[in-house]
Amino acid sequence: MKTRLIFVRHAEAEGNLNRVFHGWTDSEITERGHIQASRVADRLKDTEIDILYSSSLKRTLQTAEYISKIKGLPIIRTDRLKEINGGDWEGKRWDELPSLWPHEHYTWENKPHIHCMPNGETMEQFQRRLVSEVMQIINDNRGKKICIVTHGTAIKSLMCHFLSVSLEEMLNIIWYDNTSITIVDYEDEKFIVAIEGDASHLGKEFSTLQNQEWWAEYKARFEGRESPK
Repeated sequence: MKTRLIFVRHAEAEGNLNRVFHGWTDSEITERGHIQASRVADRLKDTEIDILYSSSLKRTLQTAEYISKIKGLPIIRTDRLKEINGGDWEGKRWDELPSLWPHEHYTWENKPHIHCMPNGETMEQFQRRLVSEVMQIINDNRGKKICIVTHGTAIKSLMCHFLSVSLEEMLNIIWYDNTSITIVDYEDEKFIVAIEGDASHLGKEFSTLQNQEWWAEYKARFEGRESPK
């Protein structure tokens, strides 16, 4: 029996726009985020979805509300789908992190498998929390099409699990845009990735990543890395 997981990264939030770390910081989506959420909901209009889950943070719930309205489904909220707890990083600008926490910033960028947020979660703890919740959702909804609205780092860490690779391979999984769609099928106790980080419903005009300066530099560094698939 095949269970389909349709992951949606939340729409652009204030932290994304202002380049501020916002793991558990409960920021709302921006004006462009509302457009993104409307577009992803419209894209999913004709996609079969039986049940809708969301992280309990505002930016995911606001995104899920658009999907909820167009699909006529209630939102099941869960704290266990929240983004990584950034601890002392919460609310800090990304450009501050290298000087404030040089070691932790280095592990975030280069060794995610040993990364630990100062006074927050380790990447391993975070992944275990997410995988446990996703497996519970699967076991409660065998054979259904499940939409899950969650976060960028959450999806990257889950992708390592779905691809049966270690957290070291997070470096080789590119960041997915806001409201990107990733579809994963679970059958015979195995995960099969069908669609990965598709944000074609946005175009450049409404993309978050394509309209930020850091993205071009990041993509240039990313090119040539070996895919974990």
